[in-house]
Amino acid sequence: MDGSPRRPAQLRLSEEHHSLRGEAQRVEPDRGRRRGGLTDMGAHSPVAPKQTLDPARPLRIAFVAYRGNMNSGGQGIYLWFLAREMARLGHEVHVLVGPPYPDPMPFATVERIPNQQFWAKWVLDQTDQIVPEKDPLQIFSPLNFYELGASRLGFLPEPFAFSARAFTRLSRALRNGRHFDIVHDVQCLGYGLLGLQALGLPVVTTLHHPLTVDRRASFIRDDNFKDAVGTMKFYPIGMQAFVARRLDCVLTSSEASAQQIVRDFRVRPSRMRNVRNGLDVDLFSPSASIAKSESELLCIGRSTDPNKGIRTLIQALGRLPDHVRLTLVDDDGPDNRVRDWAREADVLERIRLTGRVGSEELVRLYRKAAIVVVPSRYEGFGLPAVEAMACGTPVVATRAGALSEVMELTGGGLLAERDDPDSIAHAVRTLLENTEARALMAKRGRERIVETLSWPGVAAATAQVYREVVAQTRRGRPTRTITSASVG
Repeated sequence: MDGSPRRPAQLRLSEEHHSLRGEAQRVEPDRGRRRGGLTDMGAHSPVAPKQTLDPARPLRIAFVAYRGNMNSGGQGIYLWFLAREMARLGHEVHVLVGPPYPDPMPFATVERIPNQQFWAKWVLDQTDQIVPEKDPLQIFSPLNFYELGASRLGFLPEPFAFSARAFTRLSRALRNGRHFDIVHDVQCLGYGLLGLQALGLPVVTTLHHPLTVDRRASFIRDDNFKDAVGTMKFYPIGMQAFVARRLDCVLTSSEASAQQIVRDFRVRPSRMRNVRNGLDVDLFSPSASIAKSESELLCIGRSTDPNKGIRTLIQALGRLPDHVRLTLVDDDGPDNRVRDWAREADVLERIRLTGRVGSEELVRLYRKAAIVVVPSRYEGFGLPAVEAMACGTPVVATRAGALSEVMELTGGGLLAERDDPDSIAHAVRTLLENTEARALMAKRGRERIVETLSWPGVAAATAQVYREVVAQTRRGRPTRTITSASVG
């Protein structure tokens, strides 16, 4: 296949599914409600017979995630830590996951579900690897052929194709006598999940925010009509909204995200539960061995994503004293527009771009910074703010999405108005000029993060939701309405 004018936009869209904390995805070569034993059903579809769930019995949980590596974004981090904590609570954990695969999970039974990664090969210009070397005829299997065609036309095929493969694997497991109490989808929302429901399995999903948020941001930076058409095709919003409305429960991490999902995906509030994200508070922790800067600001965010508000932060930097510097964890390639924005604000010499960083380096940056700034226009949770406070660093964040909730919960910093460089600069200046206030907020933020967002508590709250969903699904009633306070 040769290139097309749409390819740069496709590459940009593909990168949105990856984090700044590791390398881009590597192309790897191929790959009812059940409670009791199955009767002999012959060629019929497996159906899970209903049984009473002992509230003291450990749950049998099947996680499904179409991309499982932590470098693929927040869903990989969420999957690994939640699965680990569920196992520590004594539950039986089974994970079905697509490439790029997660780090080893010795606490779970992991079933890798390979694909030919046609989208990645097309976007990364590796079209010479389209045909599998070992078995070229694999390309003509129904799902592989669908993925090839969809990728070539600019659609993202992975969520649907993975859900179909997961349905096949789990239905086979049911026929072979496996038992699952609940299926937990991690941001796939493919049609195959509805097939699992038809087999009798309760299915919940975690959705940090609807893809409509990403699509709107993509439209803002599209340069031409072809890019806009590419954006329309790329995001599987219709499928995800359709599936989300029909699952037994949608878990989300903030009131702001819940409201956005209700508004954009039209999910009934009665089917939603708010359980905060967790954080590894042992990794993200203060260190007395690293000296705090008195004037260095830190921001984690892609300048290519308008929702991150990077340009506004650079404008705010121009309103601060010359000795204040900004470290930005973002791509440091020559095409990054941060340099252009910095020249406009006359702060180019005061900004450092790090490129992608690993977890240890990220923690070091958090610990060293005087203040972490989160200038976003929208956040479904605001992970950088939480990570910073866990490391003992105060935060200046905008009143955008879930950030207000996070800051009010923790008291670990100050709020500023979004899209307002003067407001951000004022909040930063206030903290820089008050060492005692910074220290107090740092201490309070760390304490509240440990109290409310440690993974053991998040897992316990999630397991409670599982039990409620199983019980209420068997009674044929929807799950509880979302509350103003998070579970746990």
